[in-house]
Amino acid sequence: MELVDPARAGFEARIRALEESLSPFAVRSFETRGRELPEDECGVRTPFQRDRDRIVHSKPFRRLKGKTQVFIDPEGDHYRTRMTHTLETTAISRVVARALRLNEDLVEAIGLGHDTGHTPFGHAGEDALDEAVRDRFGRRFRHNEQSHRIARSLNLTHEVCDGILTHTGEREPETLEGRIVRLVDRVAYINHDIDDALRYGILREEDLPRDEIAVLGETGSSRIDRLVHDIVETSAGVGEIRQSDDVAEAMLSLRAFMFERVYLGPQAAPEHERAHEVIGAIFDHLAARGDDANEIVDYIAGMTDRFALAYADSL
Repeated sequence: MELVDPARAGFEARIRALEESLSPFAVRSFETRGRELPEDECGVRTPFQRDRDRIVHSKPFRRLKGKTQVFIDPEGDHYRTRMTHTLETTAISRVVARALRLNEDLVEAIGLGHDTGHTPFGHAGEDALDEAVRDRFGRRFRHNEQSHRIARSLNLTHEVCDGILTHTGEREPETLEGRIVRLVDRVAYINHDIDDALRYGILREEDLPRDEIAVLGETGSSRIDRLVHDIVETSAGVGEIRQSDDVAEAMLSLRAFMFERVYLGPQAAPEHERAHEVIGAIFDHLAARGDDANEIVDYIAGMTDRFALAYADSL
């Protein structure tokens, strides 16, 4: 006969009572599909809270503070890093989840873990590593897949692993909580990258497309506020995470503008070239010493900007 831990039973009862107020579309904390390797559950944390803590205490999460978003190791204290982007995405996602009565713990864990597999040097670094891996090993590199690899190494729950894997790419997350993070990730990076581009001098306020700004707002905070309210109002009670047509169109148009003027613009060319040179040099050096693709990818993807620059300089 299986013995029941009274403290554990009482904790589960309290959590279930709290979750009675959740939307019928929410994932319940004790209805997870579980972990790849079964574990005894914690007596004071839900499975998703344990996942959150494992991510926060992991080395890949801590290294996010040394990985920049758009600009390579910029001078100045106020540019975003992968860490600040992760925290902004997670905070906004929790606001949306609470307003829609979805599982905040699940959203938080997905948000905190979604970029742990990102390379140094932002998307330029990801493109460089992808190119090197494809040429050498005939495979691809995608940061969401690397983040998923890290999540599995931490033995996180199925729902968190799925949300991390599908925060970008063709596949949609299985849960509404994962779909919140997928959409809010774009809301966060578009707006904070505008802020960084203005600070860096790549953009001026008058350069921003007026029609899109008229719909979304003049400032970063007003745009995020508009986007969050729109997601909540459009998604409430429908069992899906949506945007209204005019807001979705404006956001996609603003994202296209950022790709044209910032991410792939002429000012970004030197940054991209630098990232490709550094990643390429490190990759060639490591590949000459060994042929384990996973080991090489794990090492390079885990580097911070400064470590990668110093490593390349030492070769």
